[in-house]
Amino acid sequence: MRNRQLHAALAAFAEEAAWQLAAAAQDGAEVPFEIVESGGHRRDTPLYCYRPLTADFIRERLGLLGRLPSYLPAVHALSAAGGLDAYLAAHGEERCAAGGRARAETALRVFLTTVFADSTDFQLLPERLDRAVEDLVRRSGEGRTLTEVAVPILGLRLLGEEVALGDGLLLARGDLLEDVPSDAAWPRSGDEPHTVALLSWEAAPGDDAPLDHARVRLRRLLVALRLYDDAAFACGAAAWARTGGGAWHGVPLGLPGRPPAAVGTLPCTVTPDEEDELRAFCSLVSRRTPRSGPLAWSLARFEQGCLQADPAHALTDHLLALRALLEPEGPSAGRLAPRVAVLCADAAGRTALRDRIAAIVDLERAAVAGTAPAALDLGGVAAELAEHLRAILRDVLCGHLDPDLRELAERLLAQDGFEQPTVA
Repeated sequence: MRNRQLHAALAAFAEEAAWQLAAAAQDGAEVPFEIVESGGHRRDTPLYCYRPLTADFIRERLGLLGRLPSYLPAVHALSAAGGLDAYLAAHGEERCAAGGRARAETALRVFLTTVFADSTDFQLLPERLDRAVEDLVRRSGEGRTLTEVAVPILGLRLLGEEVALGDGLLLARGDLLEDVPSDAAWPRSGDEPHTVALLSWEAAPGDDAPLDHARVRLRRLLVALRLYDDAAFACGAAAWARTGGGAWHGVPLGLPGRPPAAVGTLPCTVTPDEEDELRAFCSLVSRRTPRSGPLAWSLARFEQGCLQADPAHALTDHLLALRALLEPEGPSAGRLAPRVAVLCADAAGRTALRDRIAAIVDLERAAVAGTAPAALDLGGVAAELAEHLRAILRDVLCGHLDPDLRELAERLLAQDGFEQPTVA
């Protein structure tokens, strides 16, 4: 799977680059030559021939090539491939640029030079393209083992075929994946095809245990999905793994499943037109999720609340997450309701939302004390509060809100003159 995606990205770039380079040559740009000895002699006189300096011609046009639509996808595919230092060293690029992006760009230049070596018309020949890709995959993979993990993602429905999220992570319809365990091994919802997350990477000797890596990546994916939509996302109970292209075998991921109350809930449906939005959002959340601090703690409480089977527990988790962000002084300050209202509602709706949040706080206290009305829909209340928390977390991670939410909320309250509730 990983080699197929890499080959497609490199082939698309090579095709566009061939057109660009051929057009430049036809417009009069000359490919420089060097004179080299051919190795044959006639009457003790050496024979010489002209060899085109294709690498120099390509290097001079890197700026143009970098603006091709297929350039960035090819760079990202190479960055995800890993092992580029070995490939670059094998082609004489011993002074590799620092940073994954710079190494990938250098590797892409070397790859293109290999495809069009000694060419002056820049005709793209399939056999040369295949050899260049094979050389890159073989050299970058030396001493590394391809590891793949496949697991169903419950709560997600794809109308398209697949969504590549980058760094070896792919979401795909399970009925369209050819090289994974049989369709009977995966759960289905009626006649709907399941969605599978396929994670592939090349582990070098001494890397972390494969399942540890998979758990971290899949958990990040679930966090992003739960911020993207309110569907009940979870990994399926059955996961499969293989190394080096061997046989698939069942593995225990140890990630929480869906709570019983979530079974049968509507999934998040992603159309082909929405795939770019989902891809960009998951990438953004993965890059900006902090490892520590109030925001990281709040995200963990939000995730815990999404997994709770008891709506009262979910309500408490979501309130704790909001207080970590907006009410560090503690509940006695009585500032949570107006701060949520000023961030989540327009001027006309702030009073109503402030009063609603204050009422939810009282309901949570009653639920903890066991005095909440039996007929009360705590699940609906928890979902309502979760939606406000989701919106705030999403806006912070996307850069729409200042991470210092307490200070931001107080500043907005002061500017708008929004009436504060009276604390008893």
